Amino acid sequence: MTGLLRRHRDFRLLFGAEVTGKFGAAFTGVAMPLAAVAVMDASTFQVSLLSAAIWLPWLLLGLPAGAWVDRLARRPIMLWSVAACLVLYLSIGVAAWLDLFVFGWLLTVSLLVGAAAVFFQVAYTAYLPSLLAPDDLVEGNAKLHGSASAAQILGQGGGGFLIQLVGPVSGLLANAGTFAVSLLCLFGIRHREPPRIRQKPPRGAFAREVRDGLLLAARDPWFRAYALYGAFANLCLMGYQSILVVFLVNDVHQGSGTVGTLIAIANAGGVAGALMARRISSRLGTARATLVFAMVFTLPVLLVPLAFPGWGVILYPIGGLCASAGVVAVNVLKAGFQQRYCPPELLGRLSASSFYLNYGVLPVGALLGGALGTALGVRPAIWLLVAGVPLSGLVLLLSPMRHHRDLPAHQRGQEQREQQRDEEGQHVGAQPDGQHTGSVG
Repeated sequence: MTGLLRRHRDFRLLFGAEVTGKFGAAFTGVAMPLAAVAVMDASTFQVSLLSAAIWLPWLLLGLPAGAWVDRLARRPIMLWSVAACLVLYLSIGVAAWLDLFVFGWLLTVSLLVGAAAVFFQVAYTAYLPSLLAPDDLVEGNAKLHGSASAAQILGQGGGGFLIQLVGPVSGLLANAGTFAVSLLCLFGIRHREPPRIRQKPPRGAFAREVRDGLLLAARDPWFRAYALYGAFANLCLMGYQSILVVFLVNDVHQGSGTVGTLIAIANAGGVAGALMARRISSRLGTARATLVFAMVFTLPVLLVPLAFPGWGVILYPIGGLCASAGVVAVNVLKAGFQQRYCPPELLGRLSASSFYLNYGVLPVGALLGGALGTALGVRPAIWLLVAGVPLSGLVLLLSPMRHHRDLPAHQRGQEQREQQRDEEGQHVGAQPDGQHTGSVG
């Protein structure tokens, strides 16, 4: 990689922190279900619980995290989040030494790591625009998303093989090293955000700040379309991915090492999607490219439930590769759009509200996948769930996106809407708060 990575030292360190963290998370995403199936003989529903636990904190902490991130410096939040993950993965070795390596411990670690990830993701998304110039955001997001996808490929492939070679405890313990590297990279960043004026917020300000983020995501047609699309797509994606390991092991008859390799190949599409996002959007326009990636590139995911033992196993990585290319490309275009379009002082809350809606459905999707797999069988459940991935693009097609070539760079009529909101607030008796950032209607 050249360009931004070569000339921007602090971005290079943030890039290193994000990529190593994604590698560790991907490794764990494969290693934990494999450990539960191979060592603890976990059921289909128990395996889905591990996925649900990682994403459940978005429902519990997602909204307040945005308000906290907008009040505090973002880099220290990222440091504490990565440090927490490091300690939690080291605790797996302690649990094994104390003979406490049971399903309940894996579930607890998954839940707490998920909580740390909430604060890291919100802070990292809001921190990036302060680190890069506006013209560098598209390139920065493409490099981060593409390299994170590559790290996920290596993490998922390595997870299966390392568990097979050294066992689940040693493999998960070794994974703590990736978070140590991530922590060192974050410590090395020299850029500091402008100091924030610290003052006691008025009563009820925190609740209003959380509400502002939700209203911004709900009222703006562009933010609303992305949020609803992400929620529907993630519900279906997590639903089938939560039972994918069971499907590949029990129905397609693949070993632990092969499972990790297949999942890694399927997610290799994320690298291609990140690379294609910029080129295709420059030709078609960012709005049109988003629709193409969401509805056309994801169609081959319907090949996934057709996989069978023997040569038929290749149907899964083909379908998964195309789907991951489409999803990552949409994420790249969405990230750059939100960072340009949203007022900087509201970006943390918008990110948290968007993540709350998008990631908050993931534990529901994981439980849905486990419930459908238990009631109908794993293959029929996957059929139902993968069909919803390309259909989710209809949300974007029915939004203002279908009438535009490019996504807008700024909000129209922002001042008029803020004035209208202030007048409405005064009409119902709300007291003006000069220190409070108004929401966009």
